[in-house]
Amino acid sequence: MDRCIVLVDAGYLLGAAASLLAGEPSRSRITVDHAALIQGLRERAESETGRPLLRIYWFDGAPDRVPQPEHRRLRVMPRVTVRLGALTRSDGRWAQKGVDAAMHAELTELARNRACSDVVLVTGDGDLLPGMMAAKEHGVAVHLWAVQAADGDYNQSEDLVAEADERRVLDRIWITRAVRAKELGGICAPPPVPRPEIAAILSAPLPESALGSGEERSAEETEHAQAAPGENGTPARVPAAKVVPTPKDLAALRAPAPAPGAQTPQHPANATLRWSSDKGWVDRPGATAETAEAALLPTLAQLTSAEQRWADREEDITTVGGDPFEVGQVFARRWMERLSDQAQLQKLSTMYPRVPHRIDGELLRYAARFGLLAHKDDQIDEHDRYAIRAGFWREIEARTSAEHAPAGE
Repeated sequence: MDRCIVLVDAGYLLGAAASLLAGEPSRSRITVDHAALIQGLRERAESETGRPLLRIYWFDGAPDRVPQPEHRRLRVMPRVTVRLGALTRSDGRWAQKGVDAAMHAELTELARNRACSDVVLVTGDGDLLPGMMAAKEHGVAVHLWAVQAADGDYNQSEDLVAEADERRVLDRIWITRAVRAKELGGICAPPPVPRPEIAAILSAPLPESALGSGEERSAEETEHAQAAPGENGTPARVPAAKVVPTPKDLAALRAPAPAPGAQTPQHPANATLRWSSDKGWVDRPGATAETAEAALLPTLAQLTSAEQRWADREEDITTVGGDPFEVGQVFARRWMERLSDQAQLQKLSTMYPRVPHRIDGELLRYAARFGLLAHKDDQIDEHDRYAIRAGFWREIEARTSAEHAPAGE
């Protein structure tokens, strides 16, 4: 068939682009306009081969082969098919498993079935050499594309280069049409900075209730404490002494001493806790129980109809990038737009910086759809949680500020 097909090893393409633009092969150092990238691949493939495009196959790795946000956006684009291999972590580094085998199988099957006359390979792995040779034996012309190497040398297998019918280089100018290097520190939310308050928190004395036995241990005793014998004569584990006080411990420092025989007092009315947020440190009352107003605020699920749920899913797939800050903004925007009682928005804004439990849990579950979970413990990274909530509050603040702005501004 007089058509061309493009097979893309995303790990090679984006890793080499990151090396070229950011100085290291980490894909987290670049931002990618996938729509522009796919369009660029299509136009160049049709121009180089002189054949209309049949399809672009995008091969990539994903943890547990679960599609990530970029994969969900790619697979709904016209003429794009996504094939996922596994992404595993070993010795602190991520590695793709099964991607090369999938590319080899697809290449040989397309050639055997005469689905195309020309194949464009965007890869550098020599494991594809047998597949390339098999495709040539079936009469398919093989075009090998390389990403310009940062050091000017080859970043492809020399055997692939020697076997290819045609070879082209995607240079820096072509790459930067769809790929940009991230500015240092220019990620989803402001990076945390050292604060003197932290040193004060760590050096604060603990209340007696937090020390367990009521008697302070010296540092030497804590470090070299001997295990007490258990029932069988075997050493029993001694719990480690608490080193860092919790906000509850600190609030209890200001509580009056309990009467003899009385239970440990709750947070006093005048206790103040400090919350860190994108606005800096914010003082909040020490009481941690949610108010009745917070418990009555509706969740997004309660405000969303079946039709809106379908539209939300479509928007998540096609336009929401998955950046933690952006995810928080999208969630907040939908919540505010569907409120029937705008007084509830004002109630929520007074709770800054703490998101009510029900809404916060729903927000984090929504964020988990975008691959923000750490796969070892199914928890969202602390910095990502900070960014998600910062985006949520930024959107809330933008709406409430606009509503209170004087007319004409």
